[in-house]
Amino acid sequence: MSEELKAKTLKVEDLIEYQEGAVVSREIIRKGTGTITVFAFDKGEGLSEHTAPFDAVVQVIDGKAEITISGNKNVLETGNMIIMPANEPHALHATERFKMILTMIRA
Repeated sequence: MSEELKAKTLKVEDLIEYQEGAVVSREIIRKGTGTITVFAFDKGEGLSEHTAPFDAVVQVIDGKAEITISGNKNVLETGNMIIMPANEPHALHATERFKMILTMIRA
């Protein structure tokens, strides 16, 4: 974790900026038990279908995205969250620019 982030009040959406035609990420915490990463997706960008060996929580903090888990499409907007179960195929698509917090639980 960066020293600049420790023990300070943070405005999450200001931790990362959008970049045209890109997916940007910033890891906030990395521990043996999990990680917290902030992402910014430009409209039309995404992550192709994949699996992860751990449960993960996505919290949308700005914008709108479509998250597909095991073939089921979910539309999430600012303030929404979803749990992505371990070993389930999932993909993300930015229907408009969006930012999210990804919390990966490894224990």
